[in-house]
Amino acid sequence: MKGSYYTNMELQQLNIIQSVIDRKRTGKEAASALKISERQIWRKVKSVKENGKIGIKHKNHFHQPSHTIPENIKKKIIELKCSQDYCDTNFTHFKELLEERENIMISYTALYNILTTQGIKSKKKHKDRKTHRRRKRKEYEGELVQADGTPFDWFQNGHKYS
Repeated sequence: MKGSYYTNMELQQLNIIQSVIDRKRTGKEAASALKISERQIWRKVKSVKENGKIGIKHKNHFHQPSHTIPENIKKKIIELKCSQDYCDTNFTHFKELLEERENIMISYTALYNILTTQGIKSKKKHKDRKTHRRRKRKEYEGELVQADGTPFDWFQNGHKYS
C-alpha cells in the first residue's frame, strides 16, 4: 500500500505480535502486554502472517469516508469563489448562491474548511460605528450641571418634568 505509515501503538503491536510469531512470547503474555484478549492476539497473528506488516492496520484505514467531498467539486467551489461573480460575497451568502445558481449542496462548515485551507477569508460586512464626541472636562469639581426630565407623567401626579 502506497503512503502507508504506522502509529507508535501499531508499531508496538507489530513488535509484540512478531515476538509471538517467533515464539519468544506466549499469546497470554502478549494479551496482557497489549491489554486485549488472547483471541484478538491470535486474530492479529493470523492477519500479520497472511498480509505482512500491513495486517496490523485497521481494514478501514485505506478507505475514503462516504461523505467526503470530491476533489473536482472542491476545485469548482474555489474557482467560483475567486471568480468576478462571487468574490465580494461572504461565506454564508456564497453558500446560498451555490445552492441556487450552481446546484451545489454543501454545509457551511465544509465550505468554510475548503475555502480557509486555500487562504480565502470571508468578507464580513459591518455597520460603521458612530463616533460620539467627548465632553470637555470642567475646571472645578461641582461645575457640571446635570438635569433630568421627562415629557411623561412619570410620578402620576399630573405634572410633567421637562
